[in-house]
Amino acid sequence: MRRVEGKVALITGAASGIGAACAVVLAREGATVVLTDLQDPKGEALAREIGGGAVYLHHDVTNEDAWIAVIAEVKRTFGRLDILVNNAGIGLSCPSITQMHLADFRRQQAVNVEGVFLGLKHGIPLMREAGNGGSIINMSSVAGLKGSVVLAAYCATKGAVRLLTKAVAMECADAKDGIRVNSVHPGIIETPIWESIVGADAPGSNAPPDLDAMSSVAVPLGVKGVPDDIANGVLWLASSESRYVTGTELVIDGGLVTR
Repeated sequence: MRRVEGKVALITGAASGIGAACAVVLAREGATVVLTDLQDPKGEALAREIGGGAVYLHHDVTNEDAWIAVIAEVKRTFGRLDILVNNAGIGLSCPSITQMHLADFRRQQAVNVEGVFLGLKHGIPLMREAGNGGSIINMSSVAGLKGSVVLAAYCATKGAVRLLTKAVAMECADAKDGIRVNSVHPGIIETPIWESIVGADAPGSNAPPDLDAMSSVAVPLGVKGVPDDIANGVLWLASSESRYVTGTELVIDGGLVTR
């Protein structure tokens, strides 16, 4: 059974990593997918590979006018929006919060928090127009559940996404619009975001972490995750199988936060 047959899904940050995996999995399960990103060659190539009406749009999630244009294009082309995956995000590490540049702090807030806010602000009205409810999945992190050395600012953004999700879930429930809003919290997943994070496994290091070594120590299951591990969780939240789930966090981390 194709679990999201006939649905229209918008995935931000979909050119690579978790976003790309979400686009592929949702399309495989019957959704028409709209991929957005700043990495145009990768996004366009992936949309062609997926086929089946998949569309790629250039999209800066920090720009409200860009959100207005993307949502307008989804409405013009498909007439509806059923699934929104607010996945776009960045991670910038710093040895100490006392050394972090305000510009870097603000950049993470803009992409990771304001990007989600704008997706909610402009995506919900289109979902409501169809009157069939919908599912919004906001990508947080285990860093939104616990602190992490060298990632204080990143933790702040992902914690904000967690509580923003819960507040908007209650708002939609109160409106009786049928829209469910949940957050997903990946652990150590092999994605390009780690290329910009140094010192996560060895504070003071100037190199990206060794995910296999870090996972063998920190993750109870002993291994790192892959993007499909997250995409499969997103699929469940996007499908009717999770019809009674809203305002919660789905942690996919091999047990990391339990240690």
